[in-house]
Amino acid sequence: MEPNMMINLAAGAIFGAIAAYVLVLALREAHGVSVTARTAELEQSLLNRRIDDLLERGRLEREREQFSWSGWRKFEVMERVEEGGDICSFYLSPHDKRPLPPYLPGQFLTFNLKLPGSSSPVVRCYSLSDAPHQEKYRISVKRQAPPRDESRADIRKSSSNWLHDNARVGDILDVKAPAGHFYLDPAQRKPVVLIGGGVGITPVLSMLNTLLERNSEQEIWFFYGVRCGREHIMKDHLKRLALQHPNARLRVCYSDPEDGDIEGEHFQHGGRVGVDLFRDLLPSNNYDFLFCGPPPMMKSLYEGLLDWGVPDERIHFEAFGPASIKRIGQTKQVDEVNEATEGFTITFARSDKALTWDGKADSLLDLAEANGIPMEAGCRAGNCGTCITAIKAGPSRHTIIPSAAAEPGTCLACCSVPTSDLTLEA
Repeated sequence: MEPNMMINLAAGAIFGAIAAYVLVLALREAHGVSVTARTAELEQSLLNRRIDDLLERGRLEREREQFSWSGWRKFEVMERVEEGGDICSFYLSPHDKRPLPPYLPGQFLTFNLKLPGSSSPVVRCYSLSDAPHQEKYRISVKRQAPPRDESRADIRKSSSNWLHDNARVGDILDVKAPAGHFYLDPAQRKPVVLIGGGVGITPVLSMLNTLLERNSEQEIWFFYGVRCGREHIMKDHLKRLALQHPNARLRVCYSDPEDGDIEGEHFQHGGRVGVDLFRDLLPSNNYDFLFCGPPPMMKSLYEGLLDWGVPDERIHFEAFGPASIKRIGQTKQVDEVNEATEGFTITFARSDKALTWDGKADSLLDLAEANGIPMEAGCRAGNCGTCITAIKAGPSRHTIIPSAAAEPGTCLACCSVPTSDLTLEA
């Protein structure tokens, strides 16, 4: 969107808010409704806050448009901090020293990593873990278990370990601009529940930090689930936020506390983060719920919130990898597509291979990899756009609503299935 268009939209929204306020006053006068001075003061305060929110949203949009970039940009590792729990935070600044766009809290960065043993760069996505700042970004990365062998898939999984072992202060990394549709609008004032499990705390911590840096007064619940104190990162930071901001209610859950983990001091609840706990603590289910964590936790939360009566549009989550949660109706759609497309021929033109789609693969990317056809991929959840592939002939469809854009004549192979015979440039 062009900056002038964004300015015009913001101006129009402000004018609309003022016009609505004036209309309410006129209707009250016409019907002889009296308004106390206190009521008028409160309404004026709400109008002022609404205008401030719209102005702030317009400013952020202008700066995102002005300072964003396309393709890869060089970033220098300025600092690395061991957070505990096998998690390390990396602070990154642009090598060209130009200002950074103010990303939306919850978004991620895409990295182009040159790992030893890999014939091509490995693309991985890592959530931003702090509030937006113009001079630096922060990601917090968990070390993964050692790979079982030297297959391409395991090399991809080892990218987090490579960052831990090799990314030092002064090193240069190739990074794409912040992206992703899982985010919190920092100008909104609705009550929210933020939930992180393990390293899944990173995007929701970005949301929490952003809201509290803006001195938001809205109701905020922050749930954080880990196994024990050894995995509890950002402990002092979270405790300080809870003390400084009474509207932010921090609840830490240890599912398997160890000796020395003291309930009431180090954590508030024994057991896993779940909807049963929300029912006990929250006054209602009238919140926006945003969460990220291990797939089993996320699946349980999504299904539990729906059972509790939370509307699907108020449930927001981030998932990376093929185990991504499918929303209401998506699983049924995928099953119907797979059943309807058995027997189609999928031709990979560059690899000179023709395969039969039998409906067992979850995506075109899975089909390719199972048959030794190289295709670039990063998030495997329709977020980063790395697997975008040209379609030479035939139709396909996405099984989820992807965050990354796919131009006409292309598809995101990680979340696409055929609907007829199909030829891909791969």
